[in-house]
Amino acid sequence: MSAPENMSAENSAPSSGKILALSLGFSLLMVLVFTLVANLLPQIEGEASVEEEVELGALTMDSFIALGETLFNGKGTCTLCHNAMGRAPDILAQNMVGAAEERLADSRYKGKATDAESYLHESMVNPGIYVVAGFGKKGSNDTVSPMPAVHKAPIQLSEVEIGAIIAFMQAKDGNDVTVPLPTDAPVAEAEPEAPAAATSAEEALGKFGCTACHSVLESEATLGPSLKIVGRKLTAEEIRQSIIDPNAVIADGFSGGMMPANFADQMMVKELEMIIHFLAEQKG
Repeated sequence: MSAPENMSAENSAPSSGKILALSLGFSLLMVLVFTLVANLLPQIEGEASVEEEVELGALTMDSFIALGETLFNGKGTCTLCHNAMGRAPDILAQNMVGAAEERLADSRYKGKATDAESYLHESMVNPGIYVVAGFGKKGSNDTVSPMPAVHKAPIQLSEVEIGAIIAFMQAKDGNDVTVPLPTDAPVAEAEPEAPAAATSAEEALGKFGCTACHSVLESEATLGPSLKIVGRKLTAEEIRQSIIDPNAVIADGFSGGMMPANFADQMMVKELEMIIHFLAEQKG
């Protein structure tokens, strides 16, 4: 190619400065177009999700009962065991006022309750007082309950929340609700101390109620997969995932949604690691 032809080609090609200017101009034009379109569209103001706070003074009995149903299916974790799978009495299928009266009349009952309301309260905060026949820990002859006290860690329901669940259990079958409607906030008390950290894997497994659903240590529970040989099947990392994200992989023969998704959030890192390493060593 001759020299004049080379010079002609160079002059005809856009310089890098022109390319940059064109790019910036195009970008600015697109920003203006999108801004115009956005302003022409109807504006919808989104609301940030906030945790709902219960205003005790504004509660009606209907909203109190509805709160109880929400807690029963959520924070209270009642449906994890009290369902049709046979791990514990199916509360939704029973008339709980009638069931409470029958249990109060049972010669095995040694508690202090005098009516259905006080029995339901007692069964939640001190479940070992009376164990329904056939639902005790295996080998205990129905003298030891697998249920944790709901006012303690990890569930930690307040008295208002416990009352709401009792109101729901009374109302769901058309019974009169005898739980008084809370109107005033309780007197402020000193902040309770956080539960002490477990010092061993065995203690941690008991503290977080693992033995209520899984066959591990002395428990023969069958609601969840057996953990007595889990170290043969899963690595430590897979065990960690099953605790942190329990619905990521579901064991054959079991249903998802049984184990709370925030289960690991209730543990200290040390407790979580102790449980992981202990289970990884369970190979039978």
